[in-house]
Amino acid sequence: MTEAIETAVAAREDGKTVCPSEVARALAGSDEKNWRRLMKPIRAEAVRLADAGRLDIRRKGKTVDPHDFRGVYRLAAPRSAEA
Repeated sequence: MTEAIETAVAAREDGKTVCPSEVARALAGSDEKNWRRLMKPIRAEAVRLADAGRLDIRRKGKTVDPHDFRGVYRLAAPRSAEA
């Protein structure tokens, strides 16, 4: 899962983000029931990666605290890596 997240983020142009459901679909295929099961584990792994400084979690275009966000979010390369 870590590799799938990092691969998806790395494939984006600088400043662009990835929807976590894209990662889930890449891992589980297009069957909604299967990929939806991965959404919570992907979120947990994204938080771990954000804590390690390996990715940013963004909401409404802004980097958010990985332990204090709700709702729709996106994944991106850390802002320092984009510069």
